[in-house]
Amino acid sequence: MYERSGKLIGMVGDYPPDLTFHDFQVGLLEKVSHDQRHLDLVWPANSVRNYVLIIRHDMAPIRQELQAFTLRITGLILLISFFATGVTMIVLSRVAILPILRLRDDLQRAADLISREDMEATAFYASQADQSDELGEVMIAFRQMYDRIHQEILDRRRAERESESLLLNILPPAIAERLKRGEHPIAERFENVTVLFADLVNFTGLASSITPSELVQQLNEIFSTFDALADHYQLEKIKTIGDAYMVVGGVPSPLANCTAIVAEMALAMQKAIAEYTSNGNRSFSIRIGIHTGPVVGGVIGIRKFIYDLWGDTVNTASRMESHGMPGKIQVTEAVYQKLCDRFTLEPRGAIAIKGKGMMNTYWLCDRNIGANVDMQSEHRVIEPFAH
Repeated sequence: MYERSGKLIGMVGDYPPDLTFHDFQVGLLEKVSHDQRHLDLVWPANSVRNYVLIIRHDMAPIRQELQAFTLRITGLILLISFFATGVTMIVLSRVAILPILRLRDDLQRAADLISREDMEATAFYASQADQSDELGEVMIAFRQMYDRIHQEILDRRRAERESESLLLNILPPAIAERLKRGEHPIAERFENVTVLFADLVNFTGLASSITPSELVQQLNEIFSTFDALADHYQLEKIKTIGDAYMVVGGVPSPLANCTAIVAEMALAMQKAIAEYTSNGNRSFSIRIGIHTGPVVGGVIGIRKFIYDLWGDTVNTASRMESHGMPGKIQVTEAVYQKLCDRFTLEPRGAIAIKGKGMMNTYWLCDRNIGANVDMQSEHRVIEPFAH
């Protein structure tokens, strides 16, 4: 304790305070000891009394209380934080996180479905969630986007299938596949091929006496029957030219015993025309020519292309048809040599063929009774056609 003049009145305690009367005079009212364990205070702080008391206070209990209080406050804050975070996560998970995760799963499912060939429309969980917020709008937009992409892909695949079907109606499958791979032009030589030309006799004259729709309908019925025969005998229809029909065996894939198979089809075409006439339709007769030998087959051009054949074998088969007779199947010597042991053929003799000179030709009449024509293609036996 000091007087106001600075004279020490007295001191009680073990340790003198670090705060001195001089410190008080310069305005310092409190001071922490060097060991950070005590706090020195001045009382009174004003000058209304004649003495000044400097007190040393032990801060250890206060420090412990402060530490305990700090721990309690910290624990409370952590508890509140954990609670608030948990509640927030639960709310966010229900409102945003789970829908977003479902939307992610839907996107993955959509990607998997779109890449599948058997893709079908599907209903997604997230895309059906009824939410009126921004996420709900995202889900609706996603569903609309998927539906649009799904429909566009289905339309594209449908168009591809239709194009594929149309292409296969125009070209042999093997040739169509090569053309799709970018191979163009396509050309190759075949050594053992049998070509058939058929022509409806007097059909051109009939065209002037009936309506166009009736003309096309009758021609479609007849040629559709020929197409079915070509499929049945595994022959390749090349083209139709007006009322003429061209079919070949051994192209574009080799066909064992193709001459006998083409002969079978020629006889079946005659029977089909006879049945067509007997069913009350207009009377038709057909003229057929057959020749066998090497040809060149391929696809040329860039617009409206077809698979076609070239070579003397094609020209000779066409001449056999044009120099034939109604209701007859005219074949060359080469065809006769391959069919004479299993089919009935009558010699016509030597006739003048345009561009070829004199040629020995034959009429193909029927298959020999009891003859077994081996008509195998790709190890499959073709049964006789029953029209």
